[in-house]
Amino acid sequence: MIEKRRVIALGFFDGIHIGHSALMRKVLEVSVTEGLVPSVITFDAHPLNFISGKTVPLINSPEDRASLIHRLFKIDDIIFLHFDRVTACIPWDEFIKHLVDEFGARHLVAGCDFRFGNGGAGNSKLLEGKCAEIGIGCDIIPEVKLNGIISSSTYIRELISGGEIDKANVFLGHPHVLTDIVRYGYRLGRTLGTPTINMCFQSGVLIPAFGVYATKAYPDYGGEHIGVTNIGVRPTVGNGAGQITAETHILDYQGNLYGRQVRIEFYKRLRQEIKYGSIEDLKAQIHRDCTSAREFFKENSFENT
Repeated sequence: MIEKRRVIALGFFDGIHIGHSALMRKVLEVSVTEGLVPSVITFDAHPLNFISGKTVPLINSPEDRASLIHRLFKIDDIIFLHFDRVTACIPWDEFIKHLVDEFGARHLVAGCDFRFGNGGAGNSKLLEGKCAEIGIGCDIIPEVKLNGIISSSTYIRELISGGEIDKANVFLGHPHVLTDIVRYGYRLGRTLGTPTINMCFQSGVLIPAFGVYATKAYPDYGGEHIGVTNIGVRPTVGNGAGQITAETHILDYQGNLYGRQVRIEFYKRLRQEIKYGSIEDLKAQIHRDCTSAREFFKENSFENT
């Protein structure tokens, strides 16, 4: 017996950008007018990994995708389907039937470029027609443009990989995020007077351009803190061939975050990652970075999501 009658947003939703936001708003609208549970169904792995054979770097981990949907739209019913070669071979019409029979779909919402089913045979027009045939609602959301550019995960990936975080954030509609458990590092920051928290990128998650970013840190127990985050391999104090990490110095913070989950929000790339001639030069630059971050957030206000 199906326990919930759902209005479901369909898509991969990498990054949760302004185009995806239009789908989420429609889901929330329909949930109120039709008395349905607002829901999102997505996949744990990108379908193109299996269809094209190429690995698509993800803007966010599955956990961050779910967190963004919850924080931005207050949608709690987020279902991740496992995507593998068996899933990829499901006929498009059987996929719709599965949504109705297994998940109680009574209304579906998708973007105009949504493709699904074996070989990507299903599209928005077929989805509309099948929903009408079986008697459930359907809304197809047109593409969303900003300054004449279509908002897409592909375009946003290009911006992030190029270090254009501030521009990427405009198309995302929110700051780019990385969430991880704080790990033990080399603890060099403490000797420099700028202790850092060390975080890693999940396998398959897009790494922004190496450099230093103005960020904000949100520990799992609450609170908001300005930070300076270096993404790279620490060329001044290492051999430049180590694991890529995000090391964040949280300004004006005293405390131990080891083992805690922290969300880092990226706002602006302040500079490239540089190898300095001495530890003293590095220390002086870190302090200049802190000043730059303070000035950036003083001049720019952002709503906490």
